[in-house]
Amino acid sequence: MTDLPVQAVLTELDQQLARSPAVVLQAPPGAGKTTLVPLALLRSEWLAGQKIILLEPRRLAARAAAERLAQMLGEAVGQTVGYRIRLDSKVSAATRIEVVTEGILQRLLQADPELPGVGLVIFDEFHERSLDADLGLALCLQTQQYLRDDPPLRLLVMSATLDAAAVSRLLDDAPLVSSLGRQYPVQIHHGAPFSPGQPLEPLLERTILEALATETGSLLVFLPGAAEIRRLQRRLQDALADHPEVDITPLYGDLDFAAQRQAISPPAAGRRKMVLATPIAETSLTIEGVRVVIDSGLRREPAFDPVSGMTRLHTRRISRAAAEQRAGRAGRTEPGVCYRLWSAGQHDQLAAQGQPEILQADLAPLALQLAQWGVDDPTELRWLDRPPAAALQQGRELLEQLGALARTARGWQLTDHGSAIAALPMHPRLAHMLLRGQQLGLGRQACRLAAILGERDLLRGVDDADIARRLALFDQPAGEPALDRGALQRARQLAGQWQRLIERHGITQQLPEPGHERWAGLLLALAYPDRIAQRRGEQGADYRLANGRAAAFAQVDSLQQQPWLVVASLGGHADQRNARIFLAAALDPGWLTQYLPEMLHQEQTLEWDPRSEALVAERQQRIGTLVLRREPLADIDPAQRSRALCNVVRKQGLALLPWTPALRQWQARVLLLRQLHMEQGADSAWPDVSDQALLDSLEDWLAPWLDRVSRLAHFANLDLPAILTGLLPWPLPQQLDELAPTHWTVPTGSRIRIDYSEQPPVLAVRLQELFGSRDTPRIAQGRVALKLHLLSPARRPVQVTQDLAGFWSGSYAEVKKDMKGRYPKHYWPDDPLQAEPTTRAKPRKG
Repeated sequence: MTDLPVQAVLTELDQQLARSPAVVLQAPPGAGKTTLVPLALLRSEWLAGQKIILLEPRRLAARAAAERLAQMLGEAVGQTVGYRIRLDSKVSAATRIEVVTEGILQRLLQADPELPGVGLVIFDEFHERSLDADLGLALCLQTQQYLRDDPPLRLLVMSATLDAAAVSRLLDDAPLVSSLGRQYPVQIHHGAPFSPGQPLEPLLERTILEALATETGSLLVFLPGAAEIRRLQRRLQDALADHPEVDITPLYGDLDFAAQRQAISPPAAGRRKMVLATPIAETSLTIEGVRVVIDSGLRREPAFDPVSGMTRLHTRRISRAAAEQRAGRAGRTEPGVCYRLWSAGQHDQLAAQGQPEILQADLAPLALQLAQWGVDDPTELRWLDRPPAAALQQGRELLEQLGALARTARGWQLTDHGSAIAALPMHPRLAHMLLRGQQLGLGRQACRLAAILGERDLLRGVDDADIARRLALFDQPAGEPALDRGALQRARQLAGQWQRLIERHGITQQLPEPGHERWAGLLLALAYPDRIAQRRGEQGADYRLANGRAAAFAQVDSLQQQPWLVVASLGGHADQRNARIFLAAALDPGWLTQYLPEMLHQEQTLEWDPRSEALVAERQQRIGTLVLRREPLADIDPAQRSRALCNVVRKQGLALLPWTPALRQWQARVLLLRQLHMEQGADSAWPDVSDQALLDSLEDWLAPWLDRVSRLAHFANLDLPAILTGLLPWPLPQQLDELAPTHWTVPTGSRIRIDYSEQPPVLAVRLQELFGSRDTPRIAQGRVALKLHLLSPARRPVQVTQDLAGFWSGSYAEVKKDMKGRYPKHYWPDDPLQAEPTTRAKPRKG
């Protein structure tokens, strides 16, 4: 057996598994975990001849691992070692090691939770924390705890950069086995600090050319996505025109297996390979001949927003764990070198681990799996990270809309239709489309649509969102210059396989011309009822979705002429206001009424029309927030009418009502007394008449007066003073005038208005009218001193005070000096307390 670093701990690993139901193995990249561990444990006595299931995160990694393991045994795949991936498998009765993708494990568990004949499940590369791996481990733990006593089911969790302590705690303090040392050393080169927004491809090109000139061997370049790979590939083909010995091969998930296999195969003799890869190449795969890694430090991750129901792409910095994984690719077969396009200081600032998929994914598939398992409360299972409640609820509501789940007194229950959906190896949206499409006699069309949506785009480099154009390629591929023939072949294969899966489901309704592309919109409406879209206005590229969100075409598209669409592929970046429409089909909304009436709901509405500034009563046929058909209603329920008008006021604000300055003063007076009463520690008899409180209680105080309001202008006719003053029960109106009077009589006999819009209230009075007064005026039984704005003869403030006596004995002398200079004809006595108050320039002579 090949001498790899992990070999040193195989005996310890075997012994720990003999004693423990679960073990954690931590070993650096290139240590040989995937290659040696399953073969070494196959001979263990505790396994007792049972199977080993080896989980890999991706189809390419699963097939490659199975081929490598079989090669080491000198056998063909399908004998001792086989694999199962989606819609493809090579296993036999002799198979003892099954390499499967993580979703396959869930299907095996759901089919028979005991996993009979399986003695060990190995979770390889668990640090990637895929949703399927997290769920698979949670289900295995419950199987292990409740269903498998003899023989027991053992679990082995393996990773290079795992938070091993956290996993060990999850597995009841499982023993941790560590393999130290990488097979070959990797020298790290850090670049200059990388700035957000800095062009990526030119920097990568310079680094690649430098590495080609100074290093030997093949190169593996990590980029965030396929778009960056294509751009960099074009640049490099020009830059390396004089280096025909360098083969540039892309590697990303949407490539077919033949292209992926070409990328990971060794270069021909005398040639060098440059693999431009997404994070698909981070783990499990050994790309022959690679000893140089160039890492952009970026990855693109989908993040699901449960509020909008949309998945948006985020380009993010990788974690330190991912950086270690990537660098390890350079040391698989010989000493290597890794160029990082960020500084050592930036490296220290990276997050230790990446974000688990369960915290940022669409959880509709998880919700379906939990219901099929019989779990209503996810806390019944053991998780490293629990599913977020909002995203899980969003997933359940979608499944309810698809008819897969039903709410009962016992919680969420799987329906018969939900069981049929769960039996199909695809997202619940697409499974629902296939099953309902088959019932409508459109099964063949639905399978083709699902194949288009489930695999890479059939058209390369084409900015055309119309799915109908892609459907036509199944029967008439000739004459389409942008056709990806490999993708078409794969889509045809998938469509055929899926059609065989749904053939046992009957046809209950036969639609005319079932092969016609016009049914694409109707079928997509089954899968994406929340993404039925209506164009905003007569022209333009913006659409409103049934879930209330917005989407738009990024550039001119043939579908912009369609008033109604169903959007199948929707995404974009986090900084975009509207989601971007990638794939869609035209929809005749009348077909929903004719063929899928269960998707629609009737609603009587009374809404405010801002254009006519009037209430409009209608009976509407809706799908989500979109109105397909409307007809006017003559009879309006009075209570509904009042609620609608209150909502108008609530939306536009209290300024819509006929306020007067005096009424605002009344409001402030009541609120002052309410505050004083509450400061005494008792419940106040004075009502809360603040703007917010009034808005919150419109139905209580305003609604009874709205029977004659139907247009915006009618609000001005309301007797708002009478409506509001009616909120004060007896004897509060009388107490209001006593405790918070509107005016104050000063020594000259003048009644001066008190301004309650400030706190404390303000009394603005000419200084000369207060001669002879020592005490500051007070209201509310003396509890509140008015703030005096003492005015000059020109009625400009010369002093602001709540201490009139202190003013006379203090700053009055300076004010008098200034006033004498400005207003010499006016009376400015030396002793204001002994002077006669006056409204004239001089007091009258006796």
